[in-house]
Amino acid sequence: MITFINGTVYSFGADYVILDNNGIGYYINFMHPEVLSLSQQITIFTYQHFREDGQTLYGFIDSSELELFKNLISVKGLGPKTAQTMLGSCKYQDLINAIELGDVAFLKRMPSIGSKTAQQIILDLKGKLVEDEKGKPVNNAELEEAYAGLKALGYKAYEINSISGELKKMVGLSADEYLKAGLKLLIAHKGV
Repeated sequence: MITFINGTVYSFGADYVILDNNGIGYYINFMHPEVLSLSQQITIFTYQHFREDGQTLYGFIDSSELELFKNLISVKGLGPKTAQTMLGSCKYQDLINAIELGDVAFLKRMPSIGSKTAQQIILDLKGKLVEDEKGKPVNNAELEEAYAGLKALGYKAYEINSISGELKKMVGLSADEYLKAGLKLLIAHKGV
């Protein structure tokens, strides 16, 4: 099972990326072209899906997005292509909030999601995706703002991805506090 691939972006489109890893090109279904640029070094977390007629790699920005994808494909009648399209259609936290709040209307706006599937997603996943002990959906707007700040300072998506898990464990910080913590982590990762 291929869990992640670190490589150079050889080419990409709206829903895929080809990563060059030691001379081997991996075609990965990937819904975030906004974080890619040609010749960029990046780590993409992957899910390898096997079928009778072949295998497919689905790619994700970080391990949190990959875990949400795995939860989505555990829902009866929801395949990997639809699950990945859902993740590419909205923000990660908005999708979690919609599931936790039972927002069928929000889920129905996703491509290929009807009323029955939306209700099944809520039934199967509500209460399993929350990250804080009170059972309330976690709002990550401050963290998203900090990510945008790090990008504005010139950090690449793969650098930000490498510290994303550590930042998500820090609960209740302001955007400025997340930004400062992110800078410290990035400096520590570079060994400066």
